[in-house]
Amino acid sequence: MNKLLKNLCIPFPQDDIEWRIQQTGIARGLPWGVVFAYVTNRAIMDRLDEVVGPENWTNDFTQSPNGGVLCTLGIRVDADGDLGSWVYKTDGADNTEIERVKGGLSNAMKRAGVQWGIGRYLYRLPRTFATFGDTGIKAKIEGEWYRWLPPKLTEEFLPPKTKTKKGDK
Repeated sequence: MNKLLKNLCIPFPQDDIEWRIQQTGIARGLPWGVVFAYVTNRAIMDRLDEVVGPENWTNDFTQSPNGGVLCTLGIRVDADGDLGSWVYKTDGADNTEIERVKGGLSNAMKRAGVQWGIGRYLYRLPRTFATFGDTGIKAKIEGEWYRWLPPKLTEEFLPPKTKTKKGDK
């Protein structure tokens, strides 16, 4: 892999990760929910700016055949790790129920980023469950509202810790 583009694949800090409930239910009178993690769209744009520079990436959106959105993410690269020719990768998403167009654009961009390896490591997360309690994000499960807290990523899914010199704080 191109040395420069390898930096796109570095894990993100916890603050750049959001969680969404994928499946829910009630068992023994208690709510449960399987959640999945994804990188925020802003974090993807920041990563592209940091790694290749804002002038060396572009995105283009078109309507997909089913009415959703396709995002083509182009990065200027060449085989020696320098910036050269444009390479494009495309992925798509349906429009969302909340902020239909904005949500569709954002989700398509996230999926196109995964084509470049951005956040792809999150697909290796084990099956993860939400913690339900008195605070957190609202979720409607079988007609009732509950609150859940997103899990914390383990160290293996976070950026490498930087070594500090003795005496540094």
